[in-house]
Amino acid sequence: MGLFSFIKDAGAKIFGIGTTTEEDAAEAAAEALKLEKAAAEKLKETIVDLQLQVENLDIFIDDDIAIIKGLAYDQATKEKVVLVVGNSKGIAIVDDQMEVEETEPEAQFHTVISGDTLGKIAKEFYNDAMKYPVIFEANKPMLSDPDKIYPGQLLRIPVLD
Repeated sequence: MGLFSFIKDAGAKIFGIGTTTEEDAAEAAAEALKLEKAAAEKLKETIVDLQLQVENLDIFIDDDIAIIKGLAYDQATKEKVVLVVGNSKGIAIVDDQMEVEETEPEAQFHTVISGDTLGKIAKEFYNDAMKYPVIFEANKPMLSDPDKIYPGQLLRIPVLD
């Protein structure tokens, strides 16, 4: 008989079985949206659990981008919220749209590379490795131990008084 060509998605339309490519795509998009909403809720819970004070906190995730809105108590809280969200698996970009009640100088940020320690980072930013506790304290409660940092992690480096 030979080979015959068919429109592969036509069967679902004609017989009412299976799904079309468009239906599969729509279903996948709906599932992705559901997962993104769940991830945003989990991040909100984490921020509350960490006792970071943000009024009207709203997080929206679209693929690997997170948008954060709300009113943070101070600049440090705002930066910590950004770090909690940004240092989460699957998030590549954080669009920080938060406002701040109590203004203060913005911190610098450092992306941890292999071989970094808080002492080494303190030496780089403050010319004093013994100032590592300042960086540790600035990243609490996200950091629980000064020796537990990892490559790719973004850290706050606050301005020294």
